[in-house]
Amino acid sequence: MSNKQGYKSRVYTDRPAYADFEPPAKFEAIKSIIGGKLLQHPNAICSYSGGSDSDIMLDLIERTRATFPQLKPVKYVFFNTGLEMRATKDHVKETAEKYGVEIETVRPKINIVQAARNYGIPFVSKIMSSGLSEWQKKGVPLTVADEYDAAKDKTAKRKELKERYPKCESVLNFLCCCNSAGEPRPNIQLVINSSKYMRDFIAEYPPDFRISAKCCDYCKKQTAHRVQKGYDMVITGERRDEGGMRSVPRKDNTALCFTETASGQFRLRPLYYVSDADKQWYKDYYGIKYSDAYEVYGMKRTGCCGCPISYRATDDLELIRPHEPNVVKAAWNIFGKSYEYRQKYNDYKAKRMEAEKKAR
Repeated sequence: MSNKQGYKSRVYTDRPAYADFEPPAKFEAIKSIIGGKLLQHPNAICSYSGGSDSDIMLDLIERTRATFPQLKPVKYVFFNTGLEMRATKDHVKETAEKYGVEIETVRPKINIVQAARNYGIPFVSKIMSSGLSEWQKKGVPLTVADEYDAAKDKTAKRKELKERYPKCESVLNFLCCCNSAGEPRPNIQLVINSSKYMRDFIAEYPPDFRISAKCCDYCKKQTAHRVQKGYDMVITGERRDEGGMRSVPRKDNTALCFTETASGQFRLRPLYYVSDADKQWYKDYYGIKYSDAYEVYGMKRTGCCGCPISYRATDDLELIRPHEPNVVKAAWNIFGKSYEYRQKYNDYKAKRMEAEKKAR
């Protein structure tokens, strides 16, 4: 599709028919999918976070099981990172009681405090955090990007940079906004300027703390892999509307609703094509009660409490503060440097945009 028409990724162009259904037809289709996959892969485990997506997903699974009594129970697990709201932990218990299921609480071997202390803290996004973490480790100067931008033969320059900085492939691509062949790739998520002016900002205001997304790896991913091992199918509540990497096509399946991994394990994402409006309809129609984080505190999303990847992190902490001040204090102790640095970046970006507006 041409740029004039507007580019659409395969997540949109290859989506299944039910993705465009209106509720309740969409949810009936999803229940059929859940039922069919559970019949094929009855040894299933489901990650339950205590968030709104998880609430809808668990309700759908249990309604499906009520419709098809031959379906075996699904194993539910809640991953406690070490920094969780009381509202979330209470809601996990309440949900288990409501549906008559067990939701096992699993803790990581390295909790969020240890991971942050040992590896660093996130900034802006997981992709940005990973890229900046490698940049800090490898020590590649930001000026390589200026060299690349100024080069007439970018392929030759990229090759020369590779020879000058061996074992720094991903960092060079990240900083120069290109691929390994030297072809410019300024508009993809994997480069530093996927966040506007970030390269200039980092050059003018270098971070005085270690940046890393390892806390997610240790507190969620590695823990999940350990617990999910031995199950035939893993069920998660990712939705395309959340954006970020969850809206990017994967090699094994562009539809993303159901995939098979290299290890032979299957992954089901029943909510992948459920929109925000669909979720609201389901909540209202079935009377789903979210946790107090939503219903009382007024939060729009929960996720990992206080995670700096959320642009609303500090605003959400202020919503939490009247109810759980100790959690807010802990979040600031762990992630405070990132909160402050992001505010500095936001101010820098606003000034640059205003200056460009005036220049035009």
